[in-house]
Amino acid sequence: MERLTALPGRGIIGVTGEDRIAFLQGLVSNDVAQAVPGRAVWAALLTPQGKYLADFFIIADGDRLLLDCEAAQIATLLPRLSRFRLRAKVTLQALPELGVYAAWDAPPNAGRIVAADPRLPEAGWRVLSEVALPTNASEADWDRHRLGLGLPDGARDLEIEKTVLLEAGFDELHGVSWSKGCYMGQELTARTKYRGLLKRRLVPVTIEGPLPAPGTPVLRDAAEIGTMRSGRDQVGLAVLRLDALSGGLLTCGDATLIPRLPGWMNLPAPVS
Repeated sequence: MERLTALPGRGIIGVTGEDRIAFLQGLVSNDVAQAVPGRAVWAALLTPQGKYLADFFIIADGDRLLLDCEAAQIATLLPRLSRFRLRAKVTLQALPELGVYAAWDAPPNAGRIVAADPRLPEAGWRVLSEVALPTNASEADWDRHRLGLGLPDGARDLEIEKTVLLEAGFDELHGVSWSKGCYMGQELTARTKYRGLLKRRLVPVTIEGPLPAPGTPVLRDAAEIGTMRSGRDQVGLAVLRLDALSGGLLTCGDATLIPRLPGWMNLPAPVS
């Protein structure tokens, strides 16, 4: 049965104009030209040093591109993106009339704009609608579903101006193009991949005990080896050192964490 829930914490930026694809292509981590009706592209905007600023789904809708992003980031994303327009024929604007929904377990039957989530087949679909849609699931249901899959949720799981994309699974989850050409922050992203420089990863964890608050240090033998990110009930995501993923009890606040590595995740050998 189809599950559908509204995501009021998400919002839409519309990108129009004949240069819309070329404009975004030089800024974000993925190949914007791959966004076609029915299938989104997941991409990130980085600092020049290759650190995370924001991520969004890019959805093609006629002669415009729609950026499905965190609503709280729209006020900063719009001026940040606009600074790079220069002479490009492109217009950016918030589109508060479009509501964002997530669907999973079966294709959605409602919504004019529907695009498959490109990260994993089990992630389902993104649905945009100008009218309120009837839902049969809650945000909490979606949160448990995406945490069970190990999918990050924006700034809840990625640290602004700190996280490197490959730490958060952007490679395995189809959030980076290695062939499209230059974009802001590309050098560090490529160097991290080809030199095997990762020392930590955002990984799913099972939580035994009370849910730790985001940012709570994760300890092994009294040494800090990571931090808790988002969670719900007994599942969550935590940033952990690679050398802490095997052996030793991991504690976080009053809880114990057990790393639960999904099948899609490819872990490099720890870097000393």
